[in-house]
Amino acid sequence: MTDHKLIDYYRARASEYEQIYYRDVPDRRKEIDEEADHLRQLVKDRHVLELACGTGYWTEIMAETAASIVASDVSPEMIAEAKKKNLRGKVSFVRSDLNRSAFAKDTFDFIALGFWFSHHPRQHHGALFGTLLALLKEGCPAWLIDNNPPAEGPAVESVHTDKHGNNFKHRFLDNGAEHTILKNYFTKDQLCSIFTPHFQIERLTHNKYYWSAVLSGINATGAST
Repeated sequence: MTDHKLIDYYRARASEYEQIYYRDVPDRRKEIDEEADHLRQLVKDRHVLELACGTGYWTEIMAETAASIVASDVSPEMIAEAKKKNLRGKVSFVRSDLNRSAFAKDTFDFIALGFWFSHHPRQHHGALFGTLLALLKEGCPAWLIDNNPPAEGPAVESVHTDKHGNNFKHRFLDNGAEHTILKNYFTKDQLCSIFTPHFQIERLTHNKYYWSAVLSGINATGAST
């Protein structure tokens, strides 16, 4: 399930990744800031596992209010960038592939997964959800955020779609290097259909630039835990 081409792309992109958060688009910035405010409240006094922590943008925000954070990523370059943040002594870092979880079950009372779901193959959604539910204590939530499709420009163009419906796109680094990566986009209705068999949807926001979701587990009878 590990996409080595995607990992190579993010390892190469680590030093320039956070440009995405500081583009000169006021509405985009507003959506991110509003989600950050919400996240600070969600993680207050919680013990958090952050999967695919990247450069630590959301790690730093959560560290303001969380009790503790274990931040994990498969890329050592991303973790090195994240460690440069003001993390208030609450954060420990682990290099880990989220597809091969190294963490004990029922350990965390919050999981954060930022800007990964769009890269996760559609045919493996169930395995990802199983990992989240196994690591969470009963009744505790997971938070996800990801991109909505750009309205125009080269980033809209698809290279190809595979038999599972996964979309692939070209991405270019500042040095001109070209990568082809899996990048899926979802409507609000599609997200509801994907999440509902596995989770109770506590909150689902689908704005112009980003969507986010707060999800809790459901038991065998379908009731929220």
